[in-house]
Amino acid sequence: MAAGLRKRGRSGSAAQAAGLCKQWLQRAWQERRLLLREPRYTLLVAACLCLAEVGITFWVIHRVAYTEIDWKAYMAQVEGVINGTYDYTQLQGDTGPLVYPAGFVYIFMGLYYATGRGTDIRMAQNIFAVLYLATLLLVFLIYHQTCKVPPFVFFFMCCASYRVHSIFVLRLFNDPVAMVLLFLSINFLLAQRWGWGCCFFSLAVSVKMNVLLFAPGLLFLLLTQFGFRGALPKLGICAGLQVVLGLPFLLENPIGYLSRSFDLGRQFLFRWTVNWRFLPEALFLHRAFHLALLAAHLTLLLLFALCRWHRTGESILSLLRDPSKRKVPPQPLTPNQIVSTLFTSNFIGICFSRSLHYQFYVWYFHTLPYLLWATPARWLTHLLRLLVLGLIELSWNTYPSTSCSSAALHVCHAVILLQLWLGLQPFPKSTQHSKKAH
Repeated sequence: MAAGLRKRGRSGSAAQAAGLCKQWLQRAWQERRLLLREPRYTLLVAACLCLAEVGITFWVIHRVAYTEIDWKAYMAQVEGVINGTYDYTQLQGDTGPLVYPAGFVYIFMGLYYATGRGTDIRMAQNIFAVLYLATLLLVFLIYHQTCKVPPFVFFFMCCASYRVHSIFVLRLFNDPVAMVLLFLSINFLLAQRWGWGCCFFSLAVSVKMNVLLFAPGLLFLLLTQFGFRGALPKLGICAGLQVVLGLPFLLENPIGYLSRSFDLGRQFLFRWTVNWRFLPEALFLHRAFHLALLAAHLTLLLLFALCRWHRTGESILSLLRDPSKRKVPPQPLTPNQIVSTLFTSNFIGICFSRSLHYQFYVWYFHTLPYLLWATPARWLTHLLRLLVLGLIELSWNTYPSTSCSSAALHVCHAVILLQLWLGLQPFPKSTQHSKKAH
């Protein structure tokens, strides 16, 4: 009898869930004119796009020729570790020395074995296709929680980008691996799982150092949420994971490991630049130019932190205090505060990068819809936003880059920066009203 009750209970709950799903689909059909404009339909549109992407991605794999760039070099580098070489200065590939942290080695070592020592390219492409779909799923979950971007924009984030499909399944770069871990980290942060979020953030950094562009935003969020003392354990997770992952290499040659895997001064080749083609090569390679970009990067980060991210009316130094001891009572961070701070931090770094190569497009491609649509701006209509997206895509698909494509990319970046700066008010109205009342 108890078994019968359990069966009836399970069937009843299943029928109830099916009924709710049917009602939701009927309502969506009745409001189909709003389907592509209302963010509340993000998950429904996302599900359709993900199904379409399964077909598109595997069509690309079987119909478009694979291009060898770095995959063999990756395999040669991890093969050196498999053979017992832990000195980073001795690890080489066809394209040069190993310049990525230890997390890259472990993940691509797994790919080495999964693809028959790197020889089964089709298997590698299928694995990266799954990675691409996982990235989309994580990004859609972020957009669902922020509820800011109209669903019609997601078509341009998925099916319309040739360059991103190419980076994932036709080039097999390590950049997508780092970004999927980063988006997983952001999902944990949105769920208020700060420890896990920091863990996966550090894991993403251990695959490729570009993820550090999100670090200023993450530090600001940690200080806002926990204060200086409360943030230290989370920062300890980030640092501790790097030490644990790099331990075999640190024990062998610590200076060699740190200088190779975290080389901030590495020189880029002018022939591959996407964003600075209109400059003379001598200026592109000059240290003074690099220092000027770094100064502009840090200055803009500071301005956003002071005037846009920190919106309580207190001094920025108040973030160092315990939240319970601040003058303004701490409020839980909203999904939009978390995502806006992280995406803006990364985007500022992209704008002032010493060079952008074609595979770097995935560093910020999936964040562009949020950056353009999350803040209201009457002067920037839907059509103009789509034009900005289109020009950015065109710039990244122009090979080799030209002075015009690079200049267009910077103009689009400037429009987005202006949108981000003008779209946010310095302080929320509630804070201003409370000050007047006091």
